[in-house]
Amino acid sequence: MSILPRLLQLADRLSQPETVMAHCDLPCGVYDPAQARIEAESVHMIQGKYQESDDEEFRDRAIQIKEERADLVKHHLWVLWTDYFKPNHLEKHPEIHDMFWKATKLAGDAKKTTDPAQGQELLDAIAEIDKVFWETKKG
Repeated sequence: MSILPRLLQLADRLSQPETVMAHCDLPCGVYDPAQARIEAESVHMIQGKYQESDDEEFRDRAIQIKEERADLVKHHLWVLWTDYFKPNHLEKHPEIHDMFWKATKLAGDAKKTTDPAQGQELLDAIAEIDKVFWETKKG
């Protein structure tokens, strides 16, 4: 009889797969700041459309989408920062940590404002990261 509880416990473990999250299912090695830039462009454009509209339903929806996109910007930046950049990149570009800190803070700030100027700041910060990223890809 003591084996039955163990079998039930084993069956329970086997029937409930654990869910995990990752950038991709395999360490593919495909990284590009373009993913963050595209989401930041969406944030910026939504901020502008919000300013142009008097429709409260539209504005509510715009805020919801803008906040989702801002979270995606942060996600893509974090993946790039933590998975792509290595110590040898930091030796050549010691400003990397500050650049990512600034950009991810701006992505978080995008959730708090509908000012398109803030969205442009975010795009500019990502452009700086993009420049360093492509320099590291050259060698």
